[in-house]
Amino acid sequence: MLRKLHENTQAHYDKENEFSKFHYVLKHLKINLHEKEKYEHLLGKWWYSSFLDREKGCMVHNDSTPVNYIFHKGRPFLLDFELASRHGHFACDLGILCAELKHYFARKGSDQRAEPYIHHFLRHYSKDEEEFRKITEIIPFYMAYGLLRIAILKCNSKYRNYLLKEAKSCLKAIEKM
Repeated sequence: MLRKLHENTQAHYDKENEFSKFHYVLKHLKINLHEKEKYEHLLGKWWYSSFLDREKGCMVHNDSTPVNYIFHKGRPFLLDFELASRHGHFACDLGILCAELKHYFARKGSDQRAEPYIHHFLRHYSKDEEEFRKITEIIPFYMAYGLLRIAILKCNSKYRNYLLKEAKSCLKAIEKM
């Protein structure tokens, strides 16, 4: 379903807008300046890398969390397009959903149990091995975005700190590429 949305809504890509979403989330996290600067530094590495560069963007749901899907007669439907944007990177939706999977399993005791589901989801989204490889290179960026969005809503400071740490770890993936 996400692939159909992304393929059928091709438009120009607005990389600057992708990063502005990150900055919006960082602003609303209420973290100290030192921590914010660490995130900004990692975002700069992603900005100057070529991993997120692309010619075409597409409509992204931008809130592809499990609560925005319903099933009717065995068919899935995606709801709540109020946060959708037209010139995004398709991996934004994938990263948000993967972050939600990680969050779900972390709350159940082991975020590592999410890995096979994330792998399965990304495999099925990918057309071939090359596309899967490219998606897995950029997915940490968007998973970090998804984890930070979740952290905004969490009051439990221990769990919120876990989310912040995981998001930073995802962004640090750029240093290993």
